[in-house]
Amino acid sequence: MKILGIETSCDETGVAIFCEKEGIIGNKVYSQIKLHSKHGGVIPELASRDHIRKTLPLIASILEEQQLGKQDIDGIAYTAGPGLVGALLVGASVAKSLALAWEVPSIGVHHMEGHLLATLLTEDPPTYPFIALLVSGGHSQLIACYEKQKYQLLGESQDDAAGEAFDKVAKMLGLDYPGGPVIEKL
Repeated sequence: MKILGIETSCDETGVAIFCEKEGIIGNKVYSQIKLHSKHGGVIPELASRDHIRKTLPLIASILEEQQLGKQDIDGIAYTAGPGLVGALLVGASVAKSLALAWEVPSIGVHHMEGHLLATLLTEDPPTYPFIALLVSGGHSQLIACYEKQKYQLLGESQDDAAGEAFDKVAKMLGLDYPGGPVIEKL
């Protein structure tokens, strides 16, 4: 079984193909850093419009790269939230439209759970039980993971996430956007 994944929650357009037997067999990411850097942060409307321009070409590119056609895709997963509403709508619309056209199911995936479960696809995945710190855009969560699909939210940000704080500090110091990697490098 092969699943096409589409991620458009904020300022990156990501697509991947997951194979049940082989894991992730291909992925592509288009970053909008150049687009947003002149503003010192993500502009939601610009992010959404860029997803419109990039999502279908990325999908076509990854299918070609993996020598796959629509007949090889058994389902489509997309980021359903949280994230920027307009950006999420682009990914959901593309996913649901392709699923309808290709006659395959589509499923929305919780953004933060996607980050959490992605760690289980690595070469050295954590073993249960473990604690995960998820930091993604406007969302930060500390989660106790007891077993598959059994989690406990220990805490989460109520204002800006840690990543946004780094961006704001970097801007105040006259450093480049995004601030996290720049500050980490320093």
